[in-house]
Amino acid sequence: MNATQFSFTLQPILLNDTTYFNETIFLGNRSSIDFHEKVVNKTEIFLALGIISLLENILVILAILKNKNLHSPMYFFLCSLAVADMLVSVSNSLETIMIAVVINGYLVIDDELLQPMDNVFDTMICISLIASICNLLVIAIDRYITIFYALRYHSIMTVRKALVLIVIIWIACIICGIVFIVYSESKTVIVCLITMFFTMLVLMATLYVHMFMFARLHVKRIAALPVDGEVQQRTCMKGAITITILLGVFIVCWAPFFLHLILIISCPSNFYCVRYTSYFNTYLVLIMCNSVIDPIIYAFRSLEMRKTFTEIICCFDMSFCNLKIL
Repeated sequence: MNATQFSFTLQPILLNDTTYFNETIFLGNRSSIDFHEKVVNKTEIFLALGIISLLENILVILAILKNKNLHSPMYFFLCSLAVADMLVSVSNSLETIMIAVVINGYLVIDDELLQPMDNVFDTMICISLIASICNLLVIAIDRYITIFYALRYHSIMTVRKALVLIVIIWIACIICGIVFIVYSESKTVIVCLITMFFTMLVLMATLYVHMFMFARLHVKRIAALPVDGEVQQRTCMKGAITITILLGVFIVCWAPFFLHLILIISCPSNFYCVRYTSYFNTYLVLIMCNSVIDPIIYAFRSLEMRKTFTEIICCFDMSFCNLKIL
């Protein structure tokens, strides 16, 4: 798309410094020289966050696949969320590298190739956003079932159902991501994206409020069961709290970006709106921070995850040591 994106655009960088961007939905109207400076200033930050996020989320995925105790619907949903986090970091990092290579003249790309490359990066970011929202919602539903239908949870939400649901989510996200980028010049698409974001937040907030309001009543019902039932209930509540923290971090990190979209649509010429939207790259940094923070939350809240992380890291250390000895 023509300078309408979630991330950097490759094409304007090759334009003359006196050229101005086209009026856009996501970035607003800014000169290419200003954009060039912002890209250069943010390159190191984007690359650092991208590498950290990539390593962390790969560790999360490996831990869930390795440890059979983590082969439950909730952890598979967390694994899917980790893939979404990894996707947004990888796409931003790759685009940052590509921009740096083009700026420094190490690679000359025809204008005809810039647009498809830019669309690929933007599509990846759009897909990761929608996938994150959908995974957080389905995790909230999963936690809701564990709290209110604890005795029937394993029949309602099986591993097979969870995996099928994850596949459906990603297929739907890929389709939506491609459609959003193809029709990105239309403000209707941005309105739909904003509406989706806030609708999902309202649904998740409703689930969590209901969950915690009636949690104590449910605990009393479980108290009549053996000790195992009480332990299971505490585990479910701990899982619900963990997902609430994840949701809170997601809102904090993504809200500035969505406010940016709202201001671009509602008041593109207002001085204060233009000032806010000029910090677009900062909002991208916040989005990447979300991908870095999530794995830390998993480790902090789950003893099983911490143990598996330690085993994987130690395994790599031992393999490295053995290679050095050989």
